[in-house]
Amino acid sequence: MSGGMRSFFLRLVAFFRRRPLDGDFAEELNSHVALLIDENIARGMTPEEARRKALIELGGVEQITELHRETRSLPFLESLAQDLRYALRTLRRDVGFATFTILIVGLGVGASCTIFSVVNTLLVHPLPFREPASLAWMANHDDATGDMSAKTTQVDHFLDMRAQSQSFSDMAAYMAFYGVGDAKLIGDGEPERLTSVPVSQNFFSLLGIEPQIGRQFSAEECKWNAPGVVMLTDGIWRRKFGADPSIVGRAISFDGGPKTVVGVLPASFDFATIFTPGSRVDIFEPFPLTPETNRWGNTLSIVGRLRHGATVQSAQAEVTLLAKLDKQAHKERNDFEPKVSSLSEHVSGHLRPALFVLATAVGVVMLIVCANLSNLLLARGATRQKEIAVRAALGAGKWRLIQQLLTESILLACCGALIGLALAVIGTRVLTHLTSVSIPLLADVRIDGSALAFTVLTALVTGLIFGLLPALQVRDLKLHDTLKDANRGSSQGRSHAWIRNALVISEIGLACVLVAGAGLLIRSFLRVLDVDMGFRPEHAAAVRVDPNASYKTQEQKNAYFGEVLRRAMDVRGVEGAGLSDALPLGHNRSWGIAAKGVQYTPETYPDGFPRIISEGYFKAMGVPLKKGRDFSARDDKGALAAVILNEACARTLWPGQDPIGHVVSIDVDRTVVGVVGDVHHMALEEASGNEFYIPIRQIQDYGSVDLVMRTAIPTPELSAKIREALLPIEPNLATQNLRTMQMMVDRAVSPRRFVVILLGGFAVFALVLASLGIYAVISYSVNQRTQEIGIRMALGASAETLQRKILLQTLGLAGIGMVIGVVCSWTMSRALQGMLFGVTPTDPWTFLGMIVLLTAVAALAGYLPARRASRIDPMTALRVG
Repeated sequence: MSGGMRSFFLRLVAFFRRRPLDGDFAEELNSHVALLIDENIARGMTPEEARRKALIELGGVEQITELHRETRSLPFLESLAQDLRYALRTLRRDVGFATFTILIVGLGVGASCTIFSVVNTLLVHPLPFREPASLAWMANHDDATGDMSAKTTQVDHFLDMRAQSQSFSDMAAYMAFYGVGDAKLIGDGEPERLTSVPVSQNFFSLLGIEPQIGRQFSAEECKWNAPGVVMLTDGIWRRKFGADPSIVGRAISFDGGPKTVVGVLPASFDFATIFTPGSRVDIFEPFPLTPETNRWGNTLSIVGRLRHGATVQSAQAEVTLLAKLDKQAHKERNDFEPKVSSLSEHVSGHLRPALFVLATAVGVVMLIVCANLSNLLLARGATRQKEIAVRAALGAGKWRLIQQLLTESILLACCGALIGLALAVIGTRVLTHLTSVSIPLLADVRIDGSALAFTVLTALVTGLIFGLLPALQVRDLKLHDTLKDANRGSSQGRSHAWIRNALVISEIGLACVLVAGAGLLIRSFLRVLDVDMGFRPEHAAAVRVDPNASYKTQEQKNAYFGEVLRRAMDVRGVEGAGLSDALPLGHNRSWGIAAKGVQYTPETYPDGFPRIISEGYFKAMGVPLKKGRDFSARDDKGALAAVILNEACARTLWPGQDPIGHVVSIDVDRTVVGVVGDVHHMALEEASGNEFYIPIRQIQDYGSVDLVMRTAIPTPELSAKIREALLPIEPNLATQNLRTMQMMVDRAVSPRRFVVILLGGFAVFALVLASLGIYAVISYSVNQRTQEIGIRMALGASAETLQRKILLQTLGLAGIGMVIGVVCSWTMSRALQGMLFGVTPTDPWTFLGMIVLLTAVAALAGYLPARRASRIDPMTALRVG
């Protein structure tokens, strides 16, 4: 250990052993004083004179003791400890002020820490995989589209790319068209639908995920028609099988036959929160990469691991070239235009603008907190000037006083940070349980070490910012004038009124920014909810009713569908019922659709979203029939191949013409029998696109089938009634996944609602702080001008005149703040451009509403002290003066 480190360590030990060391030094000093006294007595002095001479010779016991402490210990820590003790005594005398300050800081720090944890998890923390920085996502065409067929890839394209690419060390995939509740677990207890995701054999090994028990899929298990095997997630393993390790190797019963459990994935792996947020995944099955699955078309979502030294840009250049060569060699395949991005960018990159807005909002809130508390400390400092002047008169230097005041503010901020940390823990736990919010990685938000470090740093910086300006006022302290003026009020407080006014103006300006931003997002959110979705989600509910494996032929399935519809309509309270393979705001696929007899180039060949439905679906969903007729039970396998188009598709194929009776080429030539209104299937903010509806009795190309019902029956009661009604034809019907269409709409808008609620909360908090700041400044001004107000009233000024004057002062401050705030809001609102819908960043109604709201808040905050001022008794005011 070096000499410097040894000296520091000894001084640090001495600081924490202050009392015993002080005792030892006091004994040694007393012995030395006693020796000097004895020597002086021997010289003929009296005992009193001898003691006085001894103390003079030493130079003072207290001074020597302090010098010894500085020599043996750390002076900074000594003075800090003194300041902390003094600050605690001071704050105990002013419990109301301390409590208010700590709560305000706690709310600000709690919001800051919560948002930091969200941003840290979604944008900063690496994904919970092995070497996540080398993981890449490969989409087909545009990854931002809601059309699953347009952004997924055909099996043969995937196999060729994996074999030929030199930029990737490996590629894996999962089948993107899995459905919620695809696997029906039967056997003991009530049947339950589980969500199963088919994955390639190397999917987990590529991500670096090892099963906690058991093994991964083998090559033999990934072949076409291989024996059924599954891997369980940790959640379903614990919930359904009691975390029994012997489940590995056992067969569990599904509606389609038994499947053997080969492994259980670790609790740290949550597929849904990363790849399909807002949903739940229970099991995984092997997906065969074979000619049979290649004929299914675009089905795969691809994840790759970049080789060492490869980048997203270099990989993009290579796969673009390989795709062109592949297209030339295999013209029979679907289009493939690979778009490579980092996996982290795919998962949460689209949330970056929203998170940036929330982080900025939290920063603005903390600035308002600092301005508010700085104002309070300035007002409090005016009442403490005599105390500070007395300490200065006793020898305390100005920088020592500044240090003391800053210690008080930092202590308040740290106490507030403890409350803020507790609020952040609660807030993050609430966020992790928002399972209906489709935001990736939200379930992984935690208060970790980095969040704790951020909280400490925020507390220190906040304490310094709101305490610095009041502390620096000590430099302007005039000792003689302050002591002389101690009984007449604070002249320095009056001379620095402009500082308090400036802080209030800044609070109002910052509040303008938050209120304007929240107003724009709220209006945008309301515009989204006001969109004509093309269907009526209220009183509509859906439940999976896929035909089980015993229904093998199309005739058997059609008979089953007919019986399902009949029995559903027999349930009292069900007004309409229909079947569909795709519900709005869910997964979408696209097929080619062309007007018969029209020649198209490959670039102009139309496509659209197929919906395979039964009669009654449009009534159950509330989709309006515009022309022609609805499907009926007669539209079965042997009848005319029929199709119903939406208005957008009809305009695309036959602009300006009546499409009824025309023929379109889809899977077969189909005759248009009806036209319905456009439905927002992908997102409420997106146009519907081309959609066409095919009778479910004429086709078998569906993965899942939902029974949609229009009813006012409560969900739990409806679930029981439907299960009872369908039990004779489907004994293993699972109705736990019955969901209302309103739930699906709520999930679709959940990310937007999440941002709106948080930003709206910050705006309300900012308004409260700004109103408190205005109230504090006007109240302080009234207190300082009590004598002046008394004189004015004695000279005949009316209460109304005084109220009007004070309100004008209040509105003047608010007006200046709003002018500054409107300019800043006007500039910064453009950052919200990508998050707005149906509203411009400079929406005049939003800005007008913001001005009216802030004016009302300022008027209310100023009215209370104005009313108190108008009730001042002139004689009392003059006597106080």
